[in-house]
Amino acid sequence: MTDLLSGWQPAPAGFKHVVSVSLGGSKRNAREELTVLGQPFVLERLGTDGDVGRAAALFQALDGRVDAFGLGGADLYVIAAGRRYTFGNVRKLVSHAKLTPVLDGSGLKNTLERDAVAQLDPLLNWKAQKVLMVSAVDRFGMAEALAGSGADVVYGDLIFGLNLDVPLRSIGALRRVAHLALPAITRLPQDWFYPTGDKQDSSVQGKGTRYYAWADVIAGDTHYAKRYAPRDLRGKTILTQTITEADRTWMKERGVARLVTTTPRMGSRNFATNVLEAFFVALSGGREALSEEEYLRYIREVGFRPEITDLGG
Repeated sequence: MTDLLSGWQPAPAGFKHVVSVSLGGSKRNAREELTVLGQPFVLERLGTDGDVGRAAALFQALDGRVDAFGLGGADLYVIAAGRRYTFGNVRKLVSHAKLTPVLDGSGLKNTLERDAVAQLDPLLNWKAQKVLMVSAVDRFGMAEALAGSGADVVYGDLIFGLNLDVPLRSIGALRRVAHLALPAITRLPQDWFYPTGDKQDSSVQGKGTRYYAWADVIAGDTHYAKRYAPRDLRGKTILTQTITEADRTWMKERGVARLVTTTPRMGSRNFATNVLEAFFVALSGGREALSEEEYLRYIREVGFRPEITDLGG
């Protein structure tokens, strides 16, 4: 246990401490201090390079010592078309936290990202955009908002998740696939279809490449978008959330014209929705996920808005 927390520092007195325990790579770790609405915070990410045992041990070691956990590199829940589906193996992982609440970002995705799509319409004019949403069932709020905005959307869940050249071109088709597939998928280990550890840095070229060429906007999870992307992304807009400086460099090298994140940068990076959901729960002083209305109220109070960066591609 001592080795596990070697070099780790608790937050200073008076600070609230949010720690995201992630199955993703440790080289994306970050620790930021900031003050929001008069309350100082430490936001921290600890990657475990896909080591589930290490993630479980971190939840156990830090339980009760921090104000809220984020769960990164995995979803505990997927909220799709009004239903919530639970990943059994992930529920077992987070059960090692007995005292500190664990948030995976699903509640915030369903509120903040819907709101962000609406805020972006005056700039992007969704009705004029062709959008490839690489994976939609884990960001159903964004998927429904894009459909409602009038964008021409291809949902790539079957293309990239199951390697089937079957584009879903309507929100109705996505709902049907979600209802049919998610009960079975949530019984499988999540790394069966979502990259963890070193897989997050690997590139896979396959059936989906031509949909990148078709799209004006690539939307969804950063790792998914990068994993299946072709080399040439000239003129594209990427709409996502979790971004590091290395991700920005990757996009510039491929000619991406514009990066849009659903929340602004906090310190040196844009944190994942699991970190931000845990941040809002800690800010509220609560011990469990908030309601959609509460998340939206805090989003307004904190002043979160999408951030747009011209990358020059």
